[in-house]
Order: sequence, then C-alpha cells, then structure tokens
Amino acid sequence: MAAELFNESIAVYGANCAGFAERALAEEPTARAAMARTLREVAVEYTKSGQPGGCMVISAGLNTTNTEVAAAQEQMRTANADAFAARIRTDIDAGLLPTDTDAAVLARYIGTIMQGMSQGARDGARRSELQQVAELALRTWPEDTPLDR
Repeated sequence: MAAELFNESIAVYGANCAGFAERALAEEPTARAAMARTLREVAVEYTKSGQPGGCMVISAGLNTTNTEVAAAQEQMRTANADAFAARIRTDIDAGLLPTDTDAAVLARYIGTIMQGMSQGARDGARRSELQQVAELALRTWPEDTPLDR
C-alpha cells in the first residue's frame, strides 16, 4: 500500500513539476540544445521557493528500504539517461557530433550533473550557483562537427 501511494505521488510530481527534460528533448533542434535547456531548467526547477529543493525522482527513493520503490525510481532515472543517449546518437548519426562520441557516457554525465544539482539544491545551493554549474558542465560538450565533413 505504501509503495502504491508513493508511486501515485511520483506520478503527480511528474505531471506538475517534472517533464522539462522531455519537453526539451522534443522541442530543441539538437542534443546539445536539449541538454543545455534541461540543465538550465534544472537550476530553476530544483530551487523553486515554496517546495523542497531538488528532484523527488532523484532523491526520494534513494534512502528507502522498499525494493519496489527503489527499483521504480532507478528505472525512471535510467529511462531519462536512455532518452538522452538516444537523442545524442541521433546527432552523431546526423554528423552534428564527432563519431567517437560515446552517447551512453555523455548521457550518464548529464544525468550525474542533474543528480548533483538536485543534492546541491537540497543542501541549500542558490539558483545562481546551480546555473553556474550548468554552464560549466556544458563547456565539456564535444565539439560540433561541421555537416560538410
């Protein structure tokens, strides 16, 4: 029963507070633009006043002893990384990123930055600090490859 209630609360949270990464993936023209938008929105979403800092999906299931809840949370985080990797692979295939770019590792990197930003927000990091973290992370993005190469 507790797991069902928790899963319902995650669904409500997802409908009301999350989804910005999915929108960025759908609306932005490149993987880099989608990741940039996502990280920039993370800084805003995770530091909104009137709500706990961070991301419920990232942090809520980490300290549970309920294996069902922990597995569901892990599945959601993995699905995000998989969606990021798929978008990155699309840009590799289109010649927008170097062919030696490891899409899975780059996606995992972005997810790890998001997780760190979530914990930072929970620990009281200011929005401006998280915005700087996002910009620093984006500096590591692989150099774009000209389409005519």
